[in-house]
Amino acid sequence: MTPAEYPAEVKTHTRPAVTLRPLVHYPESDGEPMAETDVHRDQLIDLLTALKDHFRNDPQVYVAGNLLLYYEEGNPQASVAPDVFVVKGVPKGDRRIYKLWEEGQAPDVVFEITSASTRLQDLGPKKGLYEVLDVEEYFLFDPLEEYLAPPLMGYRLGEKGYRLVEERPLLSQVLGLELRVEEGRLRLYDRPTGRRLPTPAEEAEARRAAEARAAQEAEARRAAEAEVARLREELSRLQAAS
Repeated sequence: MTPAEYPAEVKTHTRPAVTLRPLVHYPESDGEPMAETDVHRDQLIDLLTALKDHFRNDPQVYVAGNLLLYYEEGNPQASVAPDVFVVKGVPKGDRRIYKLWEEGQAPDVVFEITSASTRLQDLGPKKGLYEVLDVEEYFLFDPLEEYLAPPLMGYRLGEKGYRLVEERPLLSQVLGLELRVEEGRLRLYDRPTGRRLPTPAEEAEARRAAEARAAQEAEARRAAEAEVARLREELSRLQAAS
């Protein structure tokens, strides 16, 4: 039977059209350096490590740094790479990029380690974008004090957009952390306990100190055990001689 000879009910039954979504490539790098100076890079690493360690036991807090965040599906040009950002309500896990439409949650807090060469972006397009994305808090730190006075500033989202946070010490209400500048470095304090979040160098020093104390205590125990054994031997000798 040829197609022309098919019954009418067969000829009218056609397979629905399949629409293929175009494959969109979302790059994992924007070609920009991680930080423009050693000071900016070290501060970024210290901040990122401290936040990751602080929230390590919370499976629903994701902390990332210098990761491309895509905020418009199908448009790989619609991206931003915050220096450090924190998202509450999404699971931990390694990500190569952050797609807003898949995660379903924008960052709650963004930190930018800013400088004179990035100030136009950090206080212009980036600030406006974070505001549109409903990033609850936006903090800028200028470690070289090139243009910000004071070098640490924060914005909090209100009914009419971002407003400058005037309180000092500066507080992240979302994270429950105080932000302070000490000896030219941005340091974080746990608000309930008052504990300062350690840097990787401080963590390493604390481990070395703990290992040294453990070694000293082990040596002291060995010396005490040896002394007890000597005394017991001496006592046995004296008892045998009497």
